[in-house]
Amino acid sequence: MAALRAVQGPIHRIRTSVGDEGWRVIGHAEVRMLLTDDRLGRAHPEPEKAARTGESALFGGPLGNFATEQADHARMRGLLQPHFTPKLMRALAPRVDELTTGLLDRLADSGSPADLVEAVAEPLPVLVICELLGVPYEDRDRFRAWARDAADTEDRGRSEHGLAALFGYGTELVARKRAHPGDDVITRLATTPGVSDEEAAGLGMALLFAGHETTVVQIGLGALHLLADPEQWRALARDPALLAGAVEEVLRAPARSGGGIPRYARTDLEIAGTVVRAGELVLLDTGAANHDATVFPDPDRFDIHRSTAAHLTFGHGPRYCVGAPLARIELHSVFGRLATRFPAMRLATPVSDLVFRTGTLTGGLVTLPVAW
Repeated sequence: MAALRAVQGPIHRIRTSVGDEGWRVIGHAEVRMLLTDDRLGRAHPEPEKAARTGESALFGGPLGNFATEQADHARMRGLLQPHFTPKLMRALAPRVDELTTGLLDRLADSGSPADLVEAVAEPLPVLVICELLGVPYEDRDRFRAWARDAADTEDRGRSEHGLAALFGYGTELVARKRAHPGDDVITRLATTPGVSDEEAAGLGMALLFAGHETTVVQIGLGALHLLADPEQWRALARDPALLAGAVEEVLRAPARSGGGIPRYARTDLEIAGTVVRAGELVLLDTGAANHDATVFPDPDRFDIHRSTAAHLTFGHGPRYCVGAPLARIELHSVFGRLATRFPAMRLATPVSDLVFRTGTLTGGLVTLPVAW
C-alpha cells in the first residue's frame, strides 16, 4: 500500500476477487473525508448490476434501499445508540473486568503453554455480548458457527445460509423476549414501539455478529503485536499508564482484510483528482489509512507510545461504530490484566508458523500459542 500510494496517490483502480472493477482509496485524509460524504452509500439503484467485492452476503455487494438509505440508517442508529452510550458502557466495565479475571484465573490454573485465542480472545467477547444482548451463552457454538458462515467471502451459498440461520435464531429470541422479557438489549429492542419482530431480530443479530467476532480478532492480533515485542510487553506490565495508548495502537496497527469498507457512488464525484462515476464501487481502506506515513510516522512499527488519536478503525462521522465504547472496555480489561498478571508471557511459536483465517470478512488468528 505504501509503494502504491507513493506511485499512484491515494486512489487507484482495482479488480475485486470476483472480477468486478472499482476504486480503492488508501490515503488517510481521503478515507476520513469520504466516510462522512453522503455522495457515497451502501445501497445501489440497480443492486443486481452493482460491482461486488466478494461472495459475502453481508458485505459482498450493496445493502439497503437506495431511495431511503439515509433515513433508514438514521433510524437504525437512533434505535441502537441508546444501548451503547459511554455512560452505560462504563457501568458495564466492572462486569467485564470480573469476566476477564475469571478467564485469566482459569488460564493460570491450566498452566503453560496455552492457546490465548481459545483461553481468552474467543470466550470474553462472547460472554460479554451474550450478557448484554440477553443471548444464552450455551448457544455460543451454534451462533459462532453461523457467524463464521455468514462472514465467508468465497462461498456465497455458505454465507447466505449462515446469515439466514442467524436471522432465524434472532426471530426465535425475539419471540422468547416478548413472552419473557429480561433486562437486556434484545428485550428493549423487541418492546420498543414501532419496532417489528423482523427489525428487532435483524438488529439483534447484527449486534451479535459485530459485537463479538471483531473483538475476538482484535484481542488475538493485539496480543500478537504486544508479545512479538517483549520490551513493549514488559513496559506495559510495569506501567499501567501506558494502557490507553497501547489499546489504541492495538486498534490501529494490525493489517485489515477485505480491502476496505464498500461504498457506492450515489452521483459522479471527484476523489483526489480522479473522477468516480455514479454507481461505481469505492472501497474505503481504513487499514491502509491507518498506515499512512503522513499521519503515523514509521507506520509499520508497533509502538504503544505513539499518538494514535487519528486512527480510523471504528470509522468516522455518521457511521462511526456504535460498539466502539464496548470494544475499548474489553480491550482495556484484557490487556491491562493480562500484562500485569503474566509479565513473563511470551510467544510459544515463531510468528512465521502462526496461521491466519482466510476467506472471511474478519480474518484473525486460528491459534496463538503462548508460554510464561
